[in-house]
Amino acid sequence: MSVVLEAIYTRRSIRRYAPDPVPEDAIREIIRAGMNAPSAGNEQPWQFVIIDRREILDGIPTVHPHAAMIREAPVAILVCGDLTLETKQGYWVQDCAAATQNMLLAAAALGLGSVWLGVYPRDDRVTGLRRLLGIPETVVPFALLPVGHPAEHKPRKDEFHPERIHRNAW
Repeated sequence: MSVVLEAIYTRRSIRRYAPDPVPEDAIREIIRAGMNAPSAGNEQPWQFVIIDRREILDGIPTVHPHAAMIREAPVAILVCGDLTLETKQGYWVQDCAAATQNMLLAAAALGLGSVWLGVYPRDDRVTGLRRLLGIPETVVPFALLPVGHPAEHKPRKDEFHPERIHRNAW
């Protein structure tokens, strides 16, 4: 099986992390994978914030109610949509989603764990992260990815449901 398919089928949402640091080259590779995602008109309307200061990581659960696991993660990456880079109005959401998925797969391929914590379109989370990280109004926090060495193992899972496939018509 190809490395790509292996990463797709074994990637799981990891919510427990070992305290070991994540190498800087791994963080860059994960972001590089995000930046290589497809985007509408190749506009690439994204920005990324690397968060590795413990006091900031520990403060995130005060603005994101489902981010408690980030207190164990050594680093997190915030994927943001930059509205000043948007030329295909409204597609920044799809573009950032593609970047986020690429990043999750890259983390898995590197033997790291992560989980997609949704931020946008929840105004309280968007506003809270903007305030916490000093993000300008023209940049929208989209998804937050804690990244670390997994402290839990989740077995491979097959989510294939053939009854949801339609051909040529419903």
